[in-house]
Amino acid sequence: MIAGVDTDLIVLGIWGLIFAVFVIKLFQSIRLVPTKSAYIVERLGKYHSTLDAGFHALVPFVDKVAYVHDLKEETIDVPPQECFSSDEVNVEVDGVIYISVVDPVKASYGIVDYRYAAIQLAQTTTRSVIGTLDLDRTFEERDVISAKVVEVLDQAGAMWGIRVHRYEIKNITPPETVKNAMEMQVNAERERRALLAKSEGEKQSKINRSEGIKAEMINHSEGEMQKRINEAEGKGEEIITIARATAESIERMATVIAAPGGKNVVRMQLGAQYLKQFDGLSNNTSKVVLPGNMMDFEHWMDSIGLEEEK
Repeated sequence: MIAGVDTDLIVLGIWGLIFAVFVIKLFQSIRLVPTKSAYIVERLGKYHSTLDAGFHALVPFVDKVAYVHDLKEETIDVPPQECFSSDEVNVEVDGVIYISVVDPVKASYGIVDYRYAAIQLAQTTTRSVIGTLDLDRTFEERDVISAKVVEVLDQAGAMWGIRVHRYEIKNITPPETVKNAMEMQVNAERERRALLAKSEGEKQSKINRSEGIKAEMINHSEGEMQKRINEAEGKGEEIITIARATAESIERMATVIAAPGGKNVVRMQLGAQYLKQFDGLSNNTSKVVLPGNMMDFEHWMDSIGLEEEK
């Protein structure tokens, strides 16, 4: 009797276990796929379907989610590696890859681990590209290196179900000796530019100073020339004015002389001036020698045509 009870309990337990497993599998067959995710479903070990975002129910014990892929863009660090440039300088290069899964089926069955494969391909491509450049150009041609790596990864990514958006080089680290030499070169170039700038400044200063002196001399000469022109024009105006006044005076004198009694008037004026000049000579400190006929006023008047009118 006891043995029969134990057997029933065992059978009941087995059925209970089977039911529990069935319930668990039933719940596991219900899948809620998040946005920007993809689940790869295999049925009896063979690819069956790809589950997009939303609610899905699988067949228990038959269907299985074999791969889960995140379709969002992700970043993958490329570990530092040693590369030799074309001038045989050893540099250490690391970077980062930005990729996303575009074909979950190829990403699941086209390659074992697309992340690891992308890292290895990025490293080998970086080494080959840097090997064609000298050290100085490796720092200047980062865009060229990145573009080449992206091109190679895109070709391989088409078979792996991934898309490489970009590849960025984070660091290019040369050896310490090369770094020191580069720092010395940079310092020398900086000093050269400083000396060049200083010399250019001094040159420009001298040019500006000479141009200032030149402008000053030109202004001074132009001012002196204008001054002389003005003085000459003033003297010319003065001469013209004096000539006009003299001409008018002569014309008036001629008119006076031609008038009746005019010669007598002129004789009287000249006589007054004649006597005035002799008055100036009469002092004790001066000795004047005059011709004998100097005192003959009538003779002087007759010689210039001013005879006394009757």
